Amino acid sequence: MPENQNLKEGKPLKNPEIKRKSAFREYAEAILVALVLALLIRTFIVQAFKIPSGSMEPTLEIGDHILVNKFIYGVKIPFTGLSFWAWEQPQREDVVVFAYPLEPEKDFIKRVIAVEGDTVKMVNKKLYINGAEAYDPHAVYKEETPQPGDAQKRDNFGPVTVPPGKLFVLGDNRDRSLDSRFWGFVPVQEVKGKAFIVYFSGSMDFLSIKVRWNRIGHLIR
Repeated sequence: MPENQNLKEGKPLKNPEIKRKSAFREYAEAILVALVLALLIRTFIVQAFKIPSGSMEPTLEIGDHILVNKFIYGVKIPFTGLSFWAWEQPQREDVVVFAYPLEPEKDFIKRVIAVEGDTVKMVNKKLYINGAEAYDPHAVYKEETPQPGDAQKRDNFGPVTVPPGKLFVLGDNRDRSLDSRFWGFVPVQEVKGKAFIVYFSGSMDFLSIKVRWNRIGHLIR
């Protein structure tokens, strides 16, 4: 048997073990790139959240899965508090996700009612901004009788003026929402983004999936 039986046209034949290692490396690199892209997208562009409570009903229902635009208020540098390239600042009626001021590890979602410099008060469930009754089409009240202000801030509150760099937020389900009436203002730098669409709605467990098809693709306004 000739000594060069493993040679072809003067070149060694490819080792199958090397081919297997090359294929494994390609898959590993593809997975790594996909993970890095997913992390970048989640950190800087868009993030998914699930609605766990009814404080924003009927705009958002329990079991809605939403997407939040994370760059519209500025690209935030993690762990620094710095941001840049802001397209706009949070405005009245925006639905925003933010770090809950009393427990920053938790995310809350509410509607912006007033921005810095605005004066806010509620009188018997009616909202007033800067002395005038506010246009408030998203608000829902499930209890007709207002509670007195000296007993509960829910229906009679203020007036308070929003400080610089802060927001006043409320849940659309006004009688079932823990919001700025009770724990104060939201720092603008703690806002994580603006909610814009419901991409899935329903409930899932080990035995069944219940989907609310009519809510999928619902734009959040």
